[in-house]
Amino acid sequence: MRKLLLFFILIISQLYYSQSDCITAIPICGNSDISYNSDTNGNVIEQTSGSCLGMENHSVWYVFTAATTGTIEFTINPDTVPGTTHYDYDFAVYGPNINCATWDFGDAIRCNYSGTSGATGLSSTQTGSQWSPALPVIAGEVYYLLIDNFIPANLLGFSLTWGGTSTLTSAFNNPALAPNPFITPGVPNATNPALPNEILKCNLPTQFDFTTLTTDILNGNPNFTVTYHNVNNDAITGANPLTTTTVDGTTLYYYRIKYIDPANPSNPANGCFQTGKFKFRQGNIVPKNATIKACNNNGAGTGTFNLNTADVFDDATAIKKYYLTLADLNAGINQITNPTAYVSAPKTIYVKVSSLEGCTAYSTITLEFFPVVVVTPASLESCFIEGAITTASFDLTQATVTAQSGNTKRFFTTMANALAGTNEIIPANNYITTSTDVYVRVTNNDGCYAITKITLKVIPPVKSTVLKDKTICFEDKTTLDAGSGFSEYEWSTGATTQVISNVGVGAYWVKLKTGKCFTLQQVHVYASQQPVIASIDITNNTITVNASGGSAPYQYSLDGSNWQDSNVFTGLPRGENKIFVKDSFDCNPIQIQVTVPNLVNAITPNGDNVNDEVDYSALAYKKNLLFVVYNRYGNKIYEADKIRNFKWNGTSGGKKIPTGTYWYTITWNENDKNSTPTKYDGWVLVKNRE
Repeated sequence: MRKLLLFFILIISQLYYSQSDCITAIPICGNSDISYNSDTNGNVIEQTSGSCLGMENHSVWYVFTAATTGTIEFTINPDTVPGTTHYDYDFAVYGPNINCATWDFGDAIRCNYSGTSGATGLSSTQTGSQWSPALPVIAGEVYYLLIDNFIPANLLGFSLTWGGTSTLTSAFNNPALAPNPFITPGVPNATNPALPNEILKCNLPTQFDFTTLTTDILNGNPNFTVTYHNVNNDAITGANPLTTTTVDGTTLYYYRIKYIDPANPSNPANGCFQTGKFKFRQGNIVPKNATIKACNNNGAGTGTFNLNTADVFDDATAIKKYYLTLADLNAGINQITNPTAYVSAPKTIYVKVSSLEGCTAYSTITLEFFPVVVVTPASLESCFIEGAITTASFDLTQATVTAQSGNTKRFFTTMANALAGTNEIIPANNYITTSTDVYVRVTNNDGCYAITKITLKVIPPVKSTVLKDKTICFEDKTTLDAGSGFSEYEWSTGATTQVISNVGVGAYWVKLKTGKCFTLQQVHVYASQQPVIASIDITNNTITVNASGGSAPYQYSLDGSNWQDSNVFTGLPRGENKIFVKDSFDCNPIQIQVTVPNLVNAITPNGDNVNDEVDYSALAYKKNLLFVVYNRYGNKIYEADKIRNFKWNGTSGGKKIPTGTYWYTITWNENDKNSTPTKYDGWVLVKNRE
């Protein structure tokens, strides 16, 4: 039993003192900073008297490998305590590539034993007895560093930082070995992020399994292990690892990440480690009461609330459950299952907050409405569009539907579109339509909206019922009256009165203003249609005038002064006569000159050159003159035109006709602008000797 106890004590001693011996030197990983308290001289007191140090006192050994060729520098800073002035840390560097088991440690390549307090180390810039020159190294060389606390009474530790142009090997900055960043457990201190991270736990002190942190710390990096410690030196040496133990909110805990190459036990990176620290903090949570708001859209009386947006707890990882009553929360029943889209009227909701550490508490969420959008129906009137008088252009943005400012408006043809926000009227300031209703969706800065109706009315044209087209004699003037009841008049003549005078034949317009709209109304003053003398019939010395056109009844005159209603004139002299005709408009009459031919009632075609023929060659100046003779049966027996010189000698077909009475007509066109057709009817007695 005594032998077993002695063996156990030796093993513990070896573990405790091993880092104070060269053969068990602590590997340095990269240029990571070091802190340590060297309070022993190890199991093997190396004979360093051949260097500047002499015998070890309170020492620690480190081993490092140059990753790149360059220079190595470092600074050793002793820890300080107020009131203490003398600290004496010394060092020696051995190498490269020595064997601790056979090396005599008498020949250090760098050594400093200044006997003064304060910092010491290797430097290319610092001078003084406590500083030695920077160490030139070649990539792959291995060196050993002995740091010794000379003053036994001073058992304070030190910190070491690296410098120089060379870097040290490390599995931690090799992306092939550590592709992912290592993650310190816990969260930064809320008031001072420079302090160690904190792990929140409820009801400290409590039992805690440190191994539950390992997976998150390693973050997927293979071939690394993690141990946990409550003393910094233990973290550096790997001694006294913690597993499950009681933790509190005051102790500072350390973790040690170590690399081991499973395929190459001699890999220089083996044993490379890094340390970190964290602590626990009482995690009892105190959620806050909160208020969230939603829109009472279009006066629905309910809003859609996202309960998860309520600021009840600062930790985004916390679990929140919502209930209608505190009794339901305590019983864990009737949980609200749609917290991101909870439709409700204003009320109070109860929320149970649970942190990842298992702490729970509750608070309330007050549901309120945003200020509602107040809208009122409106109407707009707009003047008709010329050419499409049932339509008008409306500026919908001018409709006064709300007195609130800061709102946006969108316009739609139907309520369904307004609710869905689809098929918006664009542009809204020039919407052409007939009289109808449209809908406006008014949205405030909170995103809440209300919908109301805008009634659109097309103001139709208002025309004068008095103003009519007129017909006058071409040479006359008249007045045009647009009628009363209009606020403004604007004539094409430039006049601005209701009535314009001295208006001749032509086309006119007037703009009539009713309210804010103008109606353009056309009006014409037509020249009356003059009558025309369609034809003249002459029988002996009687003339019958056949008139047409114009406006009956007609009046007739031979001198333009004395007028009669009858179209027949009798007892006219032979030769030229004037005929005047006017219609009911009493305009300047038309006139025509009519020829009453000389009357021949008998011929004796016997060759004695006396009354041998009927001769109307005197009328040869008339247009289209034609002389035609008929027998008593109405059959044409002779026709005399220009070739026959408008004469007849009582023959037909070259033969003499029997004695008897024959009828004839003489037709022509008068030489006036209308080429008035004229017809003269007569008879003649033909006496032929057998």
